[in-house]
Amino acid sequence: MSGYETLEYRKADGVAFVTINRPEVLNALNSTVFRELKLIFDEMSQDEEVKAVILTGKGDRAFAAGADIRELQKCSFLEARRFALRTKVTQQTIASFTKPVIAALNGFTLGGGLEVAMCCDIRIAAPHAKFGQPEINLGFIPGGGGTQRLARLIGPARAKELVFSGQMIDASRANEIGLVNKVVPTADLMAEAEQLARAIAGKSSAILELAKVAIDRGLEMDLDSGLQMEIELWGECYATEDRDEGIAAFLEKREPQFKGK
Repeated sequence: MSGYETLEYRKADGVAFVTINRPEVLNALNSTVFRELKLIFDEMSQDEEVKAVILTGKGDRAFAAGADIRELQKCSFLEARRFALRTKVTQQTIASFTKPVIAALNGFTLGGGLEVAMCCDIRIAAPHAKFGQPEINLGFIPGGGGTQRLARLIGPARAKELVFSGQMIDASRANEIGLVNKVVPTADLMAEAEQLARAIAGKSSAILELAKVAIDRGLEMDLDSGLQMEIELWGECYATEDRDEGIAAFLEKREPQFKGK
């Protein structure tokens, strides 16, 4: 997979590495980035070799410091709305991706950058990473999920604090409020993300997909409905070869050899 203008891509041992490659503008997200992110996630969804994905930014200054303001400055009302609708399609592609996605946050993760990071399943941050929804400082509100996914992740009061103030928080505070899963030394960031990705890639891809569906859809339901859905998906596990292999491996005291079936 090659030929991307704003992304770098490689894969090894079941793990795909996608890097937003615009370090000269702190990996700011423009129309091309969003278009190429959708393309690459669509391609990876069809690649059976990919079991887990790590998404990060080029360099050590930013994951993505927000949307490309110079591009947005030129937009009319209709153009801005179309831009937001296109970004939603890309973000939903990432959020609904059937394989686990880990965001390795290596610096500024602001505005649209934070919105993309929140579409990932797991977020690991370097200590110098900064987080925020600064759109209010520019005269508009977040338009890529910053008022919706953020409130669901950290609660409405904390989300309002960030959205209303436009202030940044550091990695320690982001970890404290549950915006990121953990903070690790900068030098260890990619190794930590890769270690976790490889551990996940060793599980059954079929069962991982069911687990992700159960959690994500369950959040949109009342508890009783979510519990019933969980039972149905749990039952589906019994229709897979990997469930049989997992039980057999446990009883035989060996490592399971999952096939994703």
